[in-house]
Amino acid sequence: MGLQCTADPAQAERLVGNAACGLCYEGLPWFTGAAVMSASSPDWRIVVIALLYSVGAHGIMTLNDFKSVEGDRRMGIDSLPVLLGVENAARFACLVMAVPQAVVATLLLSWDRPLYATAVGALLVAQFFLMAHFLKSPRERAPWYNGTGISCYVMGMLISAFALAAIRQGER
Repeated sequence: MGLQCTADPAQAERLVGNAACGLCYEGLPWFTGAAVMSASSPDWRIVVIALLYSVGAHGIMTLNDFKSVEGDRRMGIDSLPVLLGVENAARFACLVMAVPQAVVATLLLSWDRPLYATAVGALLVAQFFLMAHFLKSPRERAPWYNGTGISCYVMGMLISAFALAAIRQGER
């Protein structure tokens, strides 16, 4: 599915949408990497975190749709900005990115990893400020948010990976 999303985005939008692309771009690499590194099935916590970041990646995929709203309309592609309108799609993208990260921070806290949870939470707070700026003019600021807000999102994923590695090392 990830290859399909890359090879023919218009076709992928019609067939599987941003959720499947997010799952393939985020969840599948996490799961595969964890399986290869551990030479076994990944720990359930890795799977949960991977799924959460995959859900959030749906929002990232939605941001990519802002650059082609007119073309999507002309071609009959039902991207979220076409279906919901640009402003509503932007709010939806922000919500879909923020909620999973809040859950990740909460889970890390519950797994006795408060420093990692705080770091992920702090990055999410930074994203809230960036999102507020983005939402004032989503179409024009989507590329800007891709470079700023998504960097915070990816850093949160990295911190979460370190947290999961620390959990696994603590169990040995």
